[in-house]
Amino acid sequence: MADSSVPPRPPRPRNPLRVALRFAFRVVVGIVILLDELVRPLYRPLLDWLAALKLVQRFEAWVGGLPAYAVLVLIAVPYGVVEPVKFLALIHIANGHVRTGTFLFLLAHLVSFVLIERIFTAGKAQLMTVRWTAYVIETAASVHRSVSEWLRLAELKRRVRALWRWARLRLR
Repeated sequence: MADSSVPPRPPRPRNPLRVALRFAFRVVVGIVILLDELVRPLYRPLLDWLAALKLVQRFEAWVGGLPAYAVLVLIAVPYGVVEPVKFLALIHIANGHVRTGTFLFLLAHLVSFVLIERIFTAGKAQLMTVRWTAYVIETAASVHRSVSEWLRLAELKRRVRALWRWARLRLR
């Protein structure tokens, strides 16, 4: 039997560092989302084509059967390889090897987009069972919705597509 004479605990004061880190995380996620929305039309057809391949479908089925932490490792490994390659590509560009550096940078981005997108799609259910990854995924989705609504991305995309169609017709 619960003692009803014990007053409820007052809420703990919010940790300013934690509040600042959450805000910074949301800002970074928002910037990444905006950049992703800008380049998505360029790589989306490639992702759709790859997703239809039998080899990729078998890979996704295999990933879907792995435990959550194995999926995390599968995502971490490409990041661990691709991110240093992006840095090296920027060094190449800075040293005057603009074509090679740009090609390497774009290739590294493409690999990270394609590979990590497929692993994430296949292993999302497992990742949602780990508390902190579920928090990151849900926060990213929340920020994505907020940014999309704030910028009216659906309307903006519709207008850009219409402008693109108009320009293609006029430039023929």
